[in-house]
Amino acid sequence: MTGQEIRIEESRTEEIRTETVTIERLGARGDGITADGLTVAYALPGERVAVARQGSRGQLVSVETPSPDRVVPFCRYFGTCGGCAAQHLAPEPYAAWKRGLVDRALSQAGIAVVPEAMRPAHGEGRRRLTLHVRAVDGAARAGLMAARSHDLVAIDHCPITVPVLHRAPAVAVALSAPLGHGRKPLDVAVTATRGGLDVDLRGHGPVSEGVRAVLVRLASDLDLARLSLHGDIVVERRAPLLPSRAEAWVPPPGGFLQATEAGEAALTELVLAALDGRTKRALDLFSGSGPFSLALARTCDVHAVEGEAAALASLDRAYRATQGLRRITTERRDLFRRPLLPIELDAYDAVVFDPPRAGAQAQTERLAQSKVPLVIGVACDAGTFARDAATLVAGGYRLERVTPVDQFAWSSHVELVGVFRREAPRRRR
Repeated sequence: MTGQEIRIEESRTEEIRTETVTIERLGARGDGITADGLTVAYALPGERVAVARQGSRGQLVSVETPSPDRVVPFCRYFGTCGGCAAQHLAPEPYAAWKRGLVDRALSQAGIAVVPEAMRPAHGEGRRRLTLHVRAVDGAARAGLMAARSHDLVAIDHCPITVPVLHRAPAVAVALSAPLGHGRKPLDVAVTATRGGLDVDLRGHGPVSEGVRAVLVRLASDLDLARLSLHGDIVVERRAPLLPSRAEAWVPPPGGFLQATEAGEAALTELVLAALDGRTKRALDLFSGSGPFSLALARTCDVHAVEGEAAALASLDRAYRATQGLRRITTERRDLFRRPLLPIELDAYDAVVFDPPRAGAQAQTERLAQSKVPLVIGVACDAGTFARDAATLVAGGYRLERVTPVDQFAWSSHVELVGVFRREAPRRRR
């Protein structure tokens, strides 16, 4: 292939014809797209490429005329592993593409706000990684899934993770031994913490006391901080502390946290920058284990609402162990089924919401009916953020600014923070 090192599997279907096409633009997933809508993974705008057409998709065979924006990917698994989409794209057009994902989503939702410049937030690399362990030719192998496939791409390490995670595949294979050496699919979530690796094994089900004893011994041999099985702690040798404004922040086993330390810092900075001296009481919706709550509590009282009990317990422990914080209260509540009502929301000066990728449609509909003066939306999907933003704008809020944050570097995912202020008091329906 001309000028690069992407490895593409050869087609197994001999009848598929090969043709040469011109790429017009990049799609939302990083695929090149032709004028007639054919999508070609790993192709760039302006390139002439040979493809094997399969319906609406084209499998890249070779790059006949490479783009000047094409660079050599740094990862030897790029092109087979489905984790990264754009290692072959130079930094400046890459940043423009990512920012354009947010711009297009807002425009399609009818919101005329130009996103600010994208903030790089990959830092030293991702601090969490979920590996899949499968039996391949009779041996357990650990890796990631191929793009748009359930096929395993075995790896020795992932170069976009922090260095201490580079041994994660070997750790995952070792831990699979007492669980059947990958004969049953096993997912292994590994997080880099100050205490060492925090590992949660998923997909096996209950184990005998004998197997648990073997896992405890392996955790010692592998020098793990904590080892869990489906969130149930098998052994904790050291506290898996994470960098935070709190002194003892330990998320629950397998619990959600931002992918990079730099990403969490950037998102938190943007949230705090939106506050003003009038914010005395803040509401943190979809709080998880509370990184935003712990930061907000430096200057105001916080009520954190989350559906997972373990996450709230983690937040409460960190709060009680940290000096100098204002009051933090917690509430377990499914915000998709039971969003806070306007009469509850109106008690707060500011609301922060950070939902999963599906967004917060039910909750933003209630927010749009409230009198809350400041709403800060944190999102990991530009499309659902734009949908929720349109709901708030229709309810009388002004989207003041939107800042993209690139912590999922080289992927099609982009984080963003939007600041909404109520234009005028709204009469409740």
